[in-house]
Amino acid sequence: MNPVLEEDEEYDNDDRYNRPLLRKVSADKKRDKSTVIDFSNNDGPDDTSIQRVYLEEEDLNILLVGYKFNRYRLYIYYILCVLTGGIFYLIGRWIPKLWVWSVGNVCELGKAEWVVVKNQWGDVSIEHVIRKYYGGTISSVFPVDHPEDNNVSRLASYRTDDILHNLHFFDHRYIRFIYNPILGKFVQNNFWKDPTWVSVKMLKKGVNRETRNEREIIFGQNLIDIQEKSTAQLLIEEALHPFYIFQIFSIVLWCLDEYYYYATCIFIISVTSIITTLIDIKQTMKKLREMSKFICNVRIFRGNLWRYVSSEELVPGDVFEISDKHLHIFPCDAVLLSGDCIVNESMLTGESIPVSKLPIDDTSLHILDLTTTNVRPEVAKHFLFSGTKIVRVRRAKSGITSSSADVGNTSDDDGALAMVVRTGFNTTKGSLIRSMLFPKPHKFKFYRDSFRFIGVLAIIAAIGFLISTYNFIRLGVNAVIIILRALDLITIVVPPALPATMTIGTNFAIGRLKKEGIFCISPTRVNVGGKLNVMCFDKTGTLTEDGLDVLGVRFINQTSSRFTELHTTVDTLSKSDSNTNNYSIPPILCAMTTCHSLKLVNGELIGDPLDLKMFDFTKWILEESGQGVSSGALDLPASSTHSGRPSSPTGAGGIVPTVVRPPNSRQFDLAEVFDADGKNGDGKPTPFIELGIIRTFEFVSSLRRMSVLVKRLRNQTIEVYVKGAPEVMRDICRADSFPEDYDELLHYYTHNGFRVIACASRSFTDLSWMKAQKIKREQIEQDLEFIGIIIFENKLKPGTASVVETLKRAKIRQIMCTGDNVLTAISVSRECGLINKASKVYVPRFAQGSSLSSRASILWESLDNPKDSLDSTTLKDFPSEYPFIGPYEYDLAVTGDVFRWIIDYGDEMTLYRMLVKGQIFARMSPDEKHELVEKLQEIGYCVGFCGDGANDCGALKAADVGLSLSDAEASVAAPFTSRNMDISCVIEVIKEGRAALVTSFSCFKYMALYSIIQFTTVSILYYYGSNLGNLQFLYIDLFLILPIAVLMGRTEPFPRIHPKRPTASLVSKKVLTPVIGQILIQSGIQFLVLIIIHNQPWYRKPTFNPNETDIKNFDNSMLFLLSCFQYIIIAAVFSVGPPYRKSMFTNVPFIITAAFFTLLNAVILISPSNVVVNLLELENIDYLFRWYLLAIVIADFLISFFMEKYVFDVISRWIGTVIDGSTKSDKKMFKKILAEMDAKEP
Repeated sequence: MNPVLEEDEEYDNDDRYNRPLLRKVSADKKRDKSTVIDFSNNDGPDDTSIQRVYLEEEDLNILLVGYKFNRYRLYIYYILCVLTGGIFYLIGRWIPKLWVWSVGNVCELGKAEWVVVKNQWGDVSIEHVIRKYYGGTISSVFPVDHPEDNNVSRLASYRTDDILHNLHFFDHRYIRFIYNPILGKFVQNNFWKDPTWVSVKMLKKGVNRETRNEREIIFGQNLIDIQEKSTAQLLIEEALHPFYIFQIFSIVLWCLDEYYYYATCIFIISVTSIITTLIDIKQTMKKLREMSKFICNVRIFRGNLWRYVSSEELVPGDVFEISDKHLHIFPCDAVLLSGDCIVNESMLTGESIPVSKLPIDDTSLHILDLTTTNVRPEVAKHFLFSGTKIVRVRRAKSGITSSSADVGNTSDDDGALAMVVRTGFNTTKGSLIRSMLFPKPHKFKFYRDSFRFIGVLAIIAAIGFLISTYNFIRLGVNAVIIILRALDLITIVVPPALPATMTIGTNFAIGRLKKEGIFCISPTRVNVGGKLNVMCFDKTGTLTEDGLDVLGVRFINQTSSRFTELHTTVDTLSKSDSNTNNYSIPPILCAMTTCHSLKLVNGELIGDPLDLKMFDFTKWILEESGQGVSSGALDLPASSTHSGRPSSPTGAGGIVPTVVRPPNSRQFDLAEVFDADGKNGDGKPTPFIELGIIRTFEFVSSLRRMSVLVKRLRNQTIEVYVKGAPEVMRDICRADSFPEDYDELLHYYTHNGFRVIACASRSFTDLSWMKAQKIKREQIEQDLEFIGIIIFENKLKPGTASVVETLKRAKIRQIMCTGDNVLTAISVSRECGLINKASKVYVPRFAQGSSLSSRASILWESLDNPKDSLDSTTLKDFPSEYPFIGPYEYDLAVTGDVFRWIIDYGDEMTLYRMLVKGQIFARMSPDEKHELVEKLQEIGYCVGFCGDGANDCGALKAADVGLSLSDAEASVAAPFTSRNMDISCVIEVIKEGRAALVTSFSCFKYMALYSIIQFTTVSILYYYGSNLGNLQFLYIDLFLILPIAVLMGRTEPFPRIHPKRPTASLVSKKVLTPVIGQILIQSGIQFLVLIIIHNQPWYRKPTFNPNETDIKNFDNSMLFLLSCFQYIIIAAVFSVGPPYRKSMFTNVPFIITAAFFTLLNAVILISPSNVVVNLLELENIDYLFRWYLLAIVIADFLISFFMEKYVFDVISRWIGTVIDGSTKSDKKMFKKILAEMDAKEP
């Protein structure tokens, strides 16, 4: 038994070292049964020879089986390859399972010479196992860092400090698998983490040369280098493809039969096609290599010495300097140890906003998890991703420069330091490159059915082969001619040009999209765009303008305990508090100027657009130190404590604070501070205001807020300012600090589409600088005083409403998927028409418990009437007391926490009902957006996702059609990228997708009919011992079919999107009925003409010669001339117009070409020249009969057109009624759920 052929093997999931390879059975994945197989039972031939693995990053199940060469069978294989002229080699190449069976024996994984890797899609690859001397300890390759795991008892009998002499490993999809001799299994090395990484102090020691050499053997070079095949290898692989082997077979056959002209043309076309394909492959690989491969010099600390090495030599554990002026891009994944930096991560996330990075601490280091590519948010602020660009770096202490003299010293004085944690393809960038090299195969019905259709044609060819062989034997034809003619029939029924014609519509569509500024990197997704039935949109930057404008600020009037009037400028805001002195400012203004993540780079502020708009509103000035160039942020002497400025900051990274001050305030002057105890020459207080930001707690999506610790100059108090979502303020602010009209005002702004940010503050009088650096976030974000709200307006993009209306008319469901507030999302949805303004909207809340509790309960309440609610399980309204009133229209607006709870703990049918009724998914994290797309696909939706690239990469990749509005590099993860930054591109992609899909069907049907028509013609002629001539074949196949097949796909899409989607199945009744019908019509007319001509008095039978084919005869001439018209008739009939494409008359090149060949055929029929008659070997037909034949051709066209337009569709519906019954049952799960929810309660 060959384990590669087995489909029901079970995973072994009880091993600690396999655990990172397997899907983690956590609550959020427990329903993902479509991609996870139950591997609890090992019924394989030998547990030591087989292993099942789940690659979490790739979302891929693979089977590993160890093999050794069987020398005797290997020699037999070589002999068979020689004896069969290479045919056995080709079969083994096309069917790897046969090759494996022929040359290998199953063996233990530890003794395997090569490993067969089979994935869940049925793809089989063979990886050779490399053996290399290692000499290190077992624990250095397979560290045991989780003693609570189940394998401790199993590992107890082994000493992990034993020497591992040889490493056995192989690379699959650029992931390295290393054989673990203790477990007897192959283990990935991309989740490796050194057990000594327990404290930052330990990390700074770096690695010595011996350790470095060991780790290079384990991980290889730090290089994302795509293995590019040579031109010769690519040429051989392309030439040995089954399609081109069939081409070679056809060319040889035609040459033997003296079809030299056509054989030469097909040879030239094939060679051109191969060369073009090779050029495209080489160019694509060159672009990928240029994008992925990166080498630079890095200054590292190794063996107690600082030195420069190539980035290729980096290994996990190496400490390197990121403040080196020669370093502009991070060459590996690393954690920041000291200093701070700002990086641009657009290559990974599509987010062009620079991100700040801070040194890692022991707490974050403890939760550092390298088992997945995704990094936890708590660690991400310390994590430096490979390939990201360095915007700015600040050393641990300003004014200190590192030099080679600092031997053995990696203190903060040495600049900004980082430690390597992942290298090469194990990095996040490497994972992105792998996803581009090995995309998940897309199960599109059209492509699957096309191969089935070719299979049907092959069966027809086989039948024709047998019939013609019998007929030639009956006639007594020469054996050589029998073989040539019978084999030639196969090349007629399965035309070599068939695969190329399937891509014609797609290529034209891609060209038209490019003119519209929409670029496609995955041509197969163009046709998929024609089947979209749900479109998910991000909100900010996609449906609405990218930037938010500050509408105004409202804070609390202490007298009335209500909000003040809206302050639309900072001038009115600054003068609003009468209780403040000349140099005091309202707390809300302090929060706006300090509670942000803005950074100053080359004199320009960079950061989140919302923070930029907020800070611009204040008109304040921000200054940063660290390079000795920023005024207002100086290192003061230790004695200068009365100034309120810390003298020796030793906080995170040891960075002195960022300072903000009003535009007209005097800049800080140290001498002025000490003069007259802080008074100037006039005896008045020094007129300057500066706020120093001494610590920042970054925004965390799960908390939905950020906070800062701020110290005002000449003030001993440290202030806390918090900015975040209004919903979370109730949990962290004192109840008595909220104004009476808080809920009322919040309801007004959120329901009218405004973005609201709430602010709070708190004062600490006994918090020193040192304590401020050590205090925990939860200690400061409690018992806060609510101080006000900032209102932002987010305007719809000009084209949003019209696009939403267009998609709604086309019955394409639309979903908003955003990280914004649910009420704001509802308001924007109503404004743009995504949900009906008159329909009810139900919003969930936790009536009991929270998203982390399995016993929580959810209440779905109407937005306008909280007393109106839905059943929490069925998501339907409670039975009405008026039974004759049908169900009303309503939508669900789902929040991220409820979405997560229902996936983790909720009922499966409740989840599906939520998916079909949910129009808005708010407060969704990037991972939840990704999961939403996958869940929609699970219930049968063809899902599109359109986002601006910021945090949407996962969803864009998971969607059937991902459309990015971002120009960032991460947009390569999406099949489509639009430079037009509005959602009108969605309309274009859908229109072109439908046109391309219909064109593919038209071209496929046309090529099928062309084959059958020619098959019928040749089969009839074979019956009489005749055939078409060489130039007749050349005229039909090259001059007639090729231009028509190409140009008929040039028709542009219809300007409006029809509510009904085109079919994607080639074997559907709507496709097969007209194809079979036209076959009967065209074949019937050929037989009719044959009967008529046989009854003519001037008819003469073909002359039969068993050793030579008679070409020039009446049967040949009449069928050739008739079939030439039929090819054009079928092209016109199959050129589908509205509702998916424009009329074929708008396709001017096609009309001109069809008219030209129609006229040319008519001339050849009615009045051919002697040259044409001799070249095409035509018989002299009666002149009147020529006109009679032309009349038959016209009747053929009218009958074909009438049947295609009016009859075949009726017949297909009648067949459907007979087969399926009067009522059609929905196959898609989402349709069944919708029908169940819309059904009236009994």
